[in-house]
Amino acid sequence: MTKQIINREQQASYAFCVGGIRVLGDLALAPMDGYTISPFRLIARRLGAALVYTEFINAIDVVQRAPSLADRIKFCEEERPVVFQIYDDNPERLLKAAQILEGYAPDWIDVNLGCPSRSVVHRGAGAALLQSPAKIAQIFERLTTALSIPVSAKMRIGWDEHNLNYLEVAKIIEDCGGAMLAVHARSKTQSYSGNASWDAIAQVKQSVSIPVIGNGDVRTVQDIEALKSYTGCDAVMIGRAALKNPWIFSLRNRSEVPPEELYHAIVWQLQAMVELYGEQRGVVLFRKYLKGYLSPCSLPREYMLDILTTQNLSELFRLLENYFQKPAVFA
Repeated sequence: MTKQIINREQQASYAFCVGGIRVLGDLALAPMDGYTISPFRLIARRLGAALVYTEFINAIDVVQRAPSLADRIKFCEEERPVVFQIYDDNPERLLKAAQILEGYAPDWIDVNLGCPSRSVVHRGAGAALLQSPAKIAQIFERLTTALSIPVSAKMRIGWDEHNLNYLEVAKIIEDCGGAMLAVHARSKTQSYSGNASWDAIAQVKQSVSIPVIGNGDVRTVQDIEALKSYTGCDAVMIGRAALKNPWIFSLRNRSEVPPEELYHAIVWQLQAMVELYGEQRGVVLFRKYLKGYLSPCSLPREYMLDILTTQNLSELFRLLENYFQKPAVFA
């Protein structure tokens, strides 16, 4: 992975500023629960992502100092700029959580206004907050006044097709001090189905002066350029497509990635996760990434089953070496 590092300090220009923070590029890794942990964020950064987000963080877990919090906020300096994303329905608790998280020195705090998960929206958080614009105003007024780092939001365009209030919400966020806005151009009820409304992203970009990141239906390098051209957005956010192809941040489609490079990325991330979580847990947690990495490959079902069920690190390396016909490489 080392040879893939992009020297952003040598870039002549930057894409946009969030508060006083320069973002050197126009591609962002979306926050994804269960996926955007430190090793994967680092791969994305090394391959060209200019900005990475943590998994979303429950404000209750922050305030109560839940044991799971440590894993969610762990990051290394190479990941910067790194964004902590938080969610809750209570403005005061969100403020308290944000103040605690500020002490861990993220580059900024992002408020989740887009998660469609039942467990999140049933408590009035995530995309459910789009139904309460006044509460969104309270949240941003409190956070932007109290914090010394920027505050942003990642939002959907509305609750459903009959309640698309993205322009109202975008304006509230800007007026209440929000420094940046990422727009996933689907409603809550769409979840991840149907087509994203790039028109909505374009309208948000035209209606506010803060940076706007577009998100939705970006699966290929060609989609990146199409979204930027169509909407005029400052950057493009990529989520699910990056799980199969983090090389999209290097502006390469998966078909352009040679097997040797895929192998080295797999070995590097597997080793990083074992170092972070221990052998058994690291191997088990890595399975979902491995499934994405190998999904375009034509592996026999039985072979894929063996790879995705073993909990033994040595056995997993043996299976991978056999498929790629490569010796294990340790950094």
